[in-house]
Amino acid sequence: MDTAFDDLSKVLSQPRRDVLSPVRAFALDFAGKLVMGLAIGLGVGLGMAIAG
Repeated sequence: MDTAFDDLSKVLSQPRRDVLSPVRAFALDFAGKLVMGLAIGLGVGLGMAIAG
């Protein structure tokens, strides 16, 4: 009977949080902003080159 409660407490306990999760989220956000800035910059540069 005691082992049943041990198993139940294991199942109901919160999952462990990954330590690198916030770092990964920040890196992904930063990379997205960097790519977006690069795309906007290239678009403006190309537009200015076409407009002459």
